[in-house]
Amino acid sequence: MDMKTWLSLLMLGLGLIASPAADPQPNIIFILADDLGYGDLSCYGQQKFRTPNIDRLAAEGMKFTAHYAGNNVCAPSRCTLLSGKHPGHAYIRDNRGGVGVGSPEGQEPVPAGELILPLTLKQLGYTLGAFGKWGLGPVGSSGDPNRQGFDLFFGYNCQAVAHNYYPTQLWANQIRIALNNPPFPAHQKLPPDADPDSPASYARYTGNDYAPDVIGRQALQFIRDNRERPFFLFYATTVPHLALQVPEDSLQEFIGRFPETPYRGDRAYLPHRTPRAAYAAMITRLDREVGRVLALTAELGLDDRTLVVFASDNGPLFNEHGGTDTEFFNSAAGFRGRKGAYYEGGFRVPCVVRWKGKIAPGTICEAVTGFEDWLPTLLELVGAKSRIPAGLDGLSFVPALMGQPQPSRPFLYRESPGRGGQQCVRVGDWKLVRQHLNPRGKQAKVPTTELYHLADDPFETTDVAAQYPERVAQLSAIAREQHVPSPLWPLPVLDK
Repeated sequence: MDMKTWLSLLMLGLGLIASPAADPQPNIIFILADDLGYGDLSCYGQQKFRTPNIDRLAAEGMKFTAHYAGNNVCAPSRCTLLSGKHPGHAYIRDNRGGVGVGSPEGQEPVPAGELILPLTLKQLGYTLGAFGKWGLGPVGSSGDPNRQGFDLFFGYNCQAVAHNYYPTQLWANQIRIALNNPPFPAHQKLPPDADPDSPASYARYTGNDYAPDVIGRQALQFIRDNRERPFFLFYATTVPHLALQVPEDSLQEFIGRFPETPYRGDRAYLPHRTPRAAYAAMITRLDREVGRVLALTAELGLDDRTLVVFASDNGPLFNEHGGTDTEFFNSAAGFRGRKGAYYEGGFRVPCVVRWKGKIAPGTICEAVTGFEDWLPTLLELVGAKSRIPAGLDGLSFVPALMGQPQPSRPFLYRESPGRGGQQCVRVGDWKLVRQHLNPRGKQAKVPTTELYHLADDPFETTDVAAQYPERVAQLSAIAREQHVPSPLWPLPVLDK
């Protein structure tokens, strides 16, 4: 039995192919890129390649200029998105692996009931599908997507396995789906005797089934199978997260367009002969997949009752990590910091939203918004404002989407025990950045506190903490108040 037939039978067994609902609520398609920078889309200023389909989304809807991911790395950012809690309250606050349940794959699992957004949409009668990368709990654990509201999951359960775009298998709920790819380690160097300029030296790092293509086809099938009733499609692609791997048909578009130095690989990621071409090709291939989603919703007549969101889970990688060259592509659009940091480049992300007939085309939202805001926003948009739980950190930005004045948020808060321990608070144009809150060993650094005024200094070049002690005190008080200690994610300076 081939994979397509097997998945069709799975969906039938789960009741995911059904008769029309009487009065369908709006569909939600949330496309989440992985490590895509603020400047990696042409509608946000990218000059070296184009992203016409995502640009069209922005032209037909609203572009956000101050939207913040839930965190500065993958898993906790997704937890904030789906739970409505900022990182001072969310269960997952950093990437943490090695906790598989009956499997070597998987990250720290979220507890039962944690992901309020999918669980509530399920209660409201939505059919839910998650496609791409999960990272919030192994198969069979409390964090299994099927135990957090999703009817169908297809893709990578484990973030580490997702470092290879040609894996030997993917997951369909609790079933392993074999792919036509040879097994090879996802973390290795080019052999010393291999010619780094020869394409033949890199043939061992590819296969026949490119996982994003396989996942994309299943996401499209989910839309087709559920076109007659409300659905939530969480399309969490792995692109453009490392390793640099892309099929030849996309790569050839960029071969010879950029100066290149072959990347020989390391213990973390695979080598590539033309890393700049690969990066551009991966993002433009992702844009093509977005175009296919848009074409299908138009073909099925779903545009007027489908909200489409495109965003990224955090900022781009720091330069030359895994062969990337974010400086060359200006992936962070000039902002300071990269993935893992709480400077703007680490977690200010592109975000475009389209809902034809509801959101005015070609509009721009400058309000400060974040991933925790999606839960109350989406529930309000589907007519379930009364179902928004009390005590969450998110604030609805439905007024902004509908072209009305958006009330200013009192603050935006982030924290992470990673990279030495960090916090940041934004209030209006003022931003506090605290670092070295998790000192370890002989090289432990003294905690630091920095203050920036983003309206005057968007690239965070000048720390003005000494000039504005009262502002530092105000934002520091918010930082102390918003941090709730967690035994899994200690911040020793704050936990005392």
